[in-house]
Amino acid sequence: MANTTPKIYVAGHRGMVGSAIVRQLLAAGHDPKSIVTRTHAELDLTDQAAVRAFFRAEKPDQVYLAAAKVGGIHANNTYPAEFIYQNLMLQANVIDAAFRHGVQKLLFLGSSCIYPRQAPQPMAEDALLTGPLEPTNEPYAIAKIAGIKLCESYNRQYGTSHGVDYRSVMPTNLYGPGDNYHPENSHVIPALIRRFHEAKAGHAPKVTIWGTGTPCREFLYVDDMASASVHVMILPKATYDQHTGPMQSHINVGYGSDITVAELARSVGQVVGYTGEIDFDTSKPDGAPRKLMDSSRLQSLGWQAKMSLEDGLALAYQDFLKNNA
Repeated sequence: MANTTPKIYVAGHRGMVGSAIVRQLLAAGHDPKSIVTRTHAELDLTDQAAVRAFFRAEKPDQVYLAAAKVGGIHANNTYPAEFIYQNLMLQANVIDAAFRHGVQKLLFLGSSCIYPRQAPQPMAEDALLTGPLEPTNEPYAIAKIAGIKLCESYNRQYGTSHGVDYRSVMPTNLYGPGDNYHPENSHVIPALIRRFHEAKAGHAPKVTIWGTGTPCREFLYVDDMASASVHVMILPKATYDQHTGPMQSHINVGYGSDITVAELARSVGQVVGYTGEIDFDTSKPDGAPRKLMDSSRLQSLGWQAKMSLEDGLALAYQDFLKNNA
């Protein structure tokens, strides 16, 4: 009898999203032996020969491409060459090696920063390539757009002849276990968790937040992102094709609603147990007034986020205490 358990390679399994995808696959009953992973020390994904040798040896049936060089505004602004080069290389190497070694199913994970800076809100999939990108992370965004187009190009050229079915999902802002709480390089939720925790520990009378607190942002718990990724990966091809196009095949993954930065700060303060004041330094920049994904396409495919922001923040704080405090 043929082995029906697919061998799944999760690229980037140590990252926040990759580790959540591994958790999701194990929870769904996949045999741990059928999940293939490599650390960066074991396999440098920017090394084409090494990546091809890995695929030749392991012969996975499916690939989740969650590996990426990531960082906040400061990192993106300081190292634009690394962000575009490393992401372009690792994506091209993995997607091409997957094709060369018979992988028919691949899921590429992108980012909401692929959309134009002035995209209409909420941002729908068809906003892609309709205007200039946010300059601070343009190199990263360009690499992610290239990843989507790589998947689409292999589908268009080899879909019929080789059964290639490579799909892409674009998450909103993610948070949860495995997040980066670095004082300078973290995103807004882990940065706020650290700041409120330190203010509570140091009995600081107030915490100052950059900007006016009025911009709205959307946040998705990382295990919800993982469940959406697996959901999209296993959709029947006819269903996926019905909701996408050959040259617009990516799917947004969002929570479905957003929250002001001020409300977010108050929620984080509450979860941490900080009782001091919160004030806003209005001399500091706000960024875009709103960034909300239109996730109606994914909802029509039968998926919705489950974790509330309040419960998710509590779990994220527990993760911070366990690994960083």
